[in-house]
Amino acid sequence: MKAYELLFFVDPTSTDEVRAGVMKRIEVTIVENGGKIDDVEDWGRRKLAYEIDHLAEGDYTLVNFHADPTQIAELDRILRINDAVKRHMIVRRQDKD
Repeated sequence: MKAYELLFFVDPTSTDEVRAGVMKRIEVTIVENGGKIDDVEDWGRRKLAYEIDHLAEGDYTLVNFHADPTQIAELDRILRINDAVKRHMIVRRQDKD
């Protein structure tokens, strides 16, 4: 398994249930195929460099995890179809392998 880092943000006006639902869906997608979540950091509200969907701020979360490289496409698909996630980025961490 390889080490990855996922950074995503949701609308800061979203409820705690929406944020928890997004995080639960990410956990299920990673763990059901044999992956492992190492660390979850809630970065909180941050100002965006430019407006995205009429938002000037976003509520960021960073997830460090280990997974099989074949799982990344499915995780990316899940995040793209989730309306609560405004933007996301998955990066391979070679320093954590």
